[in-house]
Amino acid sequence: MIVRIVLSSQSLRSSCVFSRSLGVLQRPWTHHPGLSAASRGIHVESPPIIPTLTTSYAHGTSSTSLLHTTIGESLLQTVERWPDREAVIFLQDGVRKTFAQLQQDVDQAAAGLLALGLQKGDRLGMWGPNTYEWILFQFATARAGIILVSVNTAYQVQEVEFALRKSGCKAVVCPTKFRTQKYSDMLKQLCPEIESSTPGDIRSARLPDLRSVILLDSRQPGMFHIEDVMQAGSSQYMQQLQDLQKQLSFDDPINIQFTSGTTGAPKGVTLSHHNIVNNAYFVGKRLGYARRPNIRVCLPVPLYHCFGSVGGGLCVAVHGISAIFPSAGYDGKANLAALESERCTFIYGTPTMFVDMVSQQEVAKHDLSSVLAGVMGGAPCPPELVKKVISVMGVKEIMIAYGTTENSPATFCLSPTENLERKSETVGFIMEHTEAKIVDPTTGQVVPLGATGELMTRGYCVMLGYWGDEANTQECVTGCGWYKTGDLASMDAFSYCRIKGRIKDMIIRGGENVYPAEIERFLHTHPKVKEAQVVGVVDARMGEEICACIKVIDGEECTAEEIKVYCKQHIAHFKIPRYVRFVTSYPLTVTGKIQKYELREEAEQQLGLKKDK
Repeated sequence: MIVRIVLSSQSLRSSCVFSRSLGVLQRPWTHHPGLSAASRGIHVESPPIIPTLTTSYAHGTSSTSLLHTTIGESLLQTVERWPDREAVIFLQDGVRKTFAQLQQDVDQAAAGLLALGLQKGDRLGMWGPNTYEWILFQFATARAGIILVSVNTAYQVQEVEFALRKSGCKAVVCPTKFRTQKYSDMLKQLCPEIESSTPGDIRSARLPDLRSVILLDSRQPGMFHIEDVMQAGSSQYMQQLQDLQKQLSFDDPINIQFTSGTTGAPKGVTLSHHNIVNNAYFVGKRLGYARRPNIRVCLPVPLYHCFGSVGGGLCVAVHGISAIFPSAGYDGKANLAALESERCTFIYGTPTMFVDMVSQQEVAKHDLSSVLAGVMGGAPCPPELVKKVISVMGVKEIMIAYGTTENSPATFCLSPTENLERKSETVGFIMEHTEAKIVDPTTGQVVPLGATGELMTRGYCVMLGYWGDEANTQECVTGCGWYKTGDLASMDAFSYCRIKGRIKDMIIRGGENVYPAEIERFLHTHPKVKEAQVVGVVDARMGEEICACIKVIDGEECTAEEIKVYCKQHIAHFKIPRYVRFVTSYPLTVTGKIQKYELREEAEQQLGLKKDK
């Protein structure tokens, strides 16, 4: 049932369409001629130079329309334009494919999936590291209208059972094993019926929707080999694939990505062709892909993550970039070697990956002169790290991107020409065709420019919803389409955004609001600090106290007193950590995000602090 709620006739932005059955929001607003210039938005096809905004609301306007193509159509357009250009290179496996070769493989695999009995709207789980087959099935599923479920490579039995069962996967594609992960063994543990089944006809009690397992590198009872899929795509199914194209819509769901689940069970973020094709297009446009010839991007980030699959895989299809994958799993040395040997012009990475690369002793031995730019995202980016990437690796155009999986993912991004202050202090300005506002978490009112509040976003980028989870969808997305990020942020008159931290991570010390990210950024300026995380720990008098958990640079020694003295010289007294712990690692989610609640519990236990009952 579709319910249309018209809150006001003054602006089309107040008109919201909400689908109760899917938890999907449609947003029909456009520009309204009666609005003031500030309300109409800020033009963001280049870095804003006029301080247009008067309050913490931004609408990124553009003379470039949203794309209205599916993933399959986007790839076909690029293949026709650059058939002989290299599309993807997987160095560890020695695989190189031009766009024409990739398209041929994609059609063959898509037809093969139809031959196995998969249909438009079915779900296929892709569970494995960065290999050619990941990209192949990303595009083959999209071509056939099958929804790709991105399964984290590190998932164990219970986690993969939850993801596959929640999304109702009809098929799973995976290698037999990778490093310590024994994928086929875990599936057989979940579904012992596999070994006595006919391939394509699995009947499992624990995974009732599962029918097919496709292995990439071995033959096992009850499972298909990838060669079986490729050979099954006969002319009959090729014709079926062609006929199917008329039934596909750019608004169809096409990808389910599970959030990391730092607070509770992971949620299946459901994204459409429209979500991710446009995000890939406008992010690539912001990075300058359209005006640079022969972009070669080094991609060490995992494909199961939005950063890799949209910023990498979809940018291949939309912008015709060449994507170079140094290794199946993350390997810092392989990254540096790939940058040099493949003459990469761009490097993607999370802050942790860049910390690793600038810390490599071999970095100076590599010729990185071809690397013009880099994109850092996926987690908060310390300013000192940005400066080190510029000075140590020589990557002058380092850009920060901010977003969430629920936003397809990017909503703010720097441009290549920003000054060092903006590169190191902000996450960039609002993306095209995207709205953002900073609100008081208590009242919901938009805060003045420069004030801190919760960041909310709206536009084409907002997910369709959480798969099979209407309650969480409605909790995170308002009736008028605003997605609540849960991040504390501020905005300036040019729409540049500063992320202060997570609302749930904010420390209230004696009534004073303290933002951990601000202290973490400062601690990174200490010459002996490699990484720093700040948490609030219980205190009988102050309510909470500040605890800094620090990794020191290899070979250095540091004391708590050194850190406190350094803090006293540079920051306000109420921001100085009462406790300083030195650690060698942080508790992480399977996607590599730091679990602050666990870090806080570890600190309280080590410090002998007890919460009041």
